[in-house]
Amino acid sequence: MQMKEIASLVHTTPRTIRFYEEKGLISPYKSANHYRQFDEGHVEKLRVILALREVGMSTSQIRETLEDQHAIDHHLNRQRSVLYSEWLEMKDMITTIDEMVKSCDKASHSLYEKASILKDLKKKRKRWHDRWNFDSQADSYDRDLKTEGYGFNIHAHYEEVLAEAVRLIDAGMGEVGADIGIGTGNLGSQFLSKGVSVIGVDQSNEMLQKCSEKFPSIDVRNGHFLALPLMDQSVDFITTSYALHHVEEEEKQLAVEEMDRVLAHRGRIVIADLMFENEADRKRVLEKLASEGNLEAVRAIEDEWYANRSQLIHALEQLGYIVSVHQYSDILHLVYAEKE
Repeated sequence: MQMKEIASLVHTTPRTIRFYEEKGLISPYKSANHYRQFDEGHVEKLRVILALREVGMSTSQIRETLEDQHAIDHHLNRQRSVLYSEWLEMKDMITTIDEMVKSCDKASHSLYEKASILKDLKKKRKRWHDRWNFDSQADSYDRDLKTEGYGFNIHAHYEEVLAEAVRLIDAGMGEVGADIGIGTGNLGSQFLSKGVSVIGVDQSNEMLQKCSEKFPSIDVRNGHFLALPLMDQSVDFITTSYALHHVEEEEKQLAVEEMDRVLAHRGRIVIADLMFENEADRKRVLEKLASEGNLEAVRAIEDEWYANRSQLIHALEQLGYIVSVHQYSDILHLVYAEKE
C-alpha cells in the first residue's frame, strides 16, 4: 500500500509517517519509481509507535522499545513511573498555588516561603537513588536470604514477621493492596490466595522482573516511597518489609504522607522494618554492639537509616491512624496502623 492508504488506515498523516521515517523508526520499501510502499508489518509497527507516542514516550524511547519488543512492559512501566512523578509534581504545584490564593498575606516573603516549601518537596521526591545496587542482587536475593548464621543477622524472625504482617492486614476478597519495596515478592505474594489484587512497587527493575517471573499476577510498578506510582485513595492496604530503612530519616515523614495519600478510607498499613524505639534506644543498642566487639553490626546500622519508631508513630497518629507495635528484637519492629 502507498503512503495515503496507510496514513488513513492508522488515522495519522503522511507528514507524521515521514517524520518517523526520518527518525529511523520505520523503513518503508521503495518502488522502482521511488514511491514509498508499506505492508501489514509496517501497519502494526506504526500502530505501536503511535500508541507509545500517545502515552508520552520520546522517539528515542520508542526506538529502544522497538529494538527489544520483549522488554515493552519494562519500557511502559518506566514511562508510567515518569508520568506519575510528573503528575505528583503538578499536584504539589497546584496545592501551593491554592494556598497562595487563599492566603490573606500576599507579601513577598509569604509567597517566597510557600514556594521554598514546594521546591524542597520537589527535591525530596527526585533525589532518592539506589546506592545499594539492588539490580545486582535480584538473581541471588532469595538464595542468599539467610535467617540465621550471621554475626549480625537482620533477617532473624523473617518468616515470623511476614506471617504476622499478613495476619494483621486480614485482607479480604476483592481488596487491592500495595507492597512497597516488594523485591522478589515474598510478602506481597502471600495475599494472592485470598483473592486480593496486589500491586508491587520497587525502584529496582531487576527485582520487579524477578517478582513477575515468580508471581505473574502481581502488577509490578517502578517507583519508590517518595513518589508512589498510585492514584489517590486507590488501595485498601499497604505493606512494606525491610525497605523503609533505605529512606533517609528526614524523608520518612514524606513517605508516610505518600502512603496515606494512596490509602482508601479505613485503610491499613503494616511496616515491618529495622528501627529503634527512639534515639536513646539507638544509642543503647549501638553501645551494646560496640562493647561486644560486633563492629560489623555497628557499621551496617550506621550505613542505613533505621527509623526512629517514636517519630514514625507520631507521624501516623497526626494523620489520624490508630497505631500498635510488635517488637521482635533490638532492631526488628512491626508497626500496624489503621485509619480511623
